[in-house]
Amino acid sequence: MPESGQTSRRKGEHLEIVLNKAVQFREKTTGLEDVQFKEIELPYNALPGIDKKEISLAANFLGKKFNAPLMVSGMTGGIKEAQKVNLDIAKACQELGLGMGVGSQRAMIEHPELTETYYVRDVAPGIFLAGNIGVAQLAEYSVKEIRDAVDGIKADALAIHLNAAQEAVQKEGDTDFKNSLLYIKKVVRALKKPVYVKEVGNGITFEAAKKIAATGVKAIDVQGAGGTTWVGVEAYRGNGEIAATFWDVGIPTTVSVLECRKAFKGPIIASGGIRSGMDAAKCLMLGADICAMAYPVLQAQSKGGAEGVKKFLQKTSEELRTAMFLVGAKNLKELKKKKPVLKGKTLDWARQRKLVK
Repeated sequence: MPESGQTSRRKGEHLEIVLNKAVQFREKTTGLEDVQFKEIELPYNALPGIDKKEISLAANFLGKKFNAPLMVSGMTGGIKEAQKVNLDIAKACQELGLGMGVGSQRAMIEHPELTETYYVRDVAPGIFLAGNIGVAQLAEYSVKEIRDAVDGIKADALAIHLNAAQEAVQKEGDTDFKNSLLYIKKVVRALKKPVYVKEVGNGITFEAAKKIAATGVKAIDVQGAGGTTWVGVEAYRGNGEIAATFWDVGIPTTVSVLECRKAFKGPIIASGGIRSGMDAAKCLMLGADICAMAYPVLQAQSKGGAEGVKKFLQKTSEELRTAMFLVGAKNLKELKKKKPVLKGKTLDWARQRKLVK
């Protein structure tokens, strides 16, 4: 168990580093640049046959309705500064009918007085809300403690995050992942609310997704490489030489979506470096069901509060609607039938891994 206050201090350092340091992948990209719309590439559909104003972005995820297939990934909590961040994001998501997650609730479990830094139901009573705990912490806490943490913020689901790369280079990291699948299965069986698994920026392979699927989780969030690298974040906190070696480790978002889609029949969340509605459209065409973002939302909140988050998410939704119009898809079901053209490293990866013919 971490010494008192250590987890909260780390949360504060993480938030400051992500906002003020260069923590994006340096060489590896999401792979989204390798995905082109078939109609745009060969060429775009000049006669989409639909009215853009009538396009529906409506989506469903784990029993909740979304006005668009977008959610904000869990980022923070456990420190005073996090309270405003989470509340601003929640306000925007409530207004727009989108979902969100909170950051790791480890600090809240250790110090229940920090619950208010995660609690957003006062301003967002109707949105999909996901709690969050790390897989390495499942061995530390009882199922009751985890259940209480989820119920304590009135979350609709629990996200269990996988962060082996981050823990491996973190100066106080937890690196015992021996029984992770058993612990995930135990939590899935014990909680009455849906449980899903998410990476934190390094992606999930077909092989890992198959094992995750066997635990009974309801969804997988790929959170692939190409966006924020938490290995890079930890490099600024210490152990920099080791972290620098693994700065770009991971599986790009595009191929991680393809890998997980082949292995898992449930909902797939595409995340990791998604910065626009065009990015979201590509991931949906690759097989994702909804898309999640963190870094650009945090930057929008830092600059403009709840209104800044709202404007960014509105822009992203409109970009997605425009992309759907340009390929002639009047809803998400039709969009997912459109086949994107793959090229470059993404195509090479997909062929070698037999993800495409």
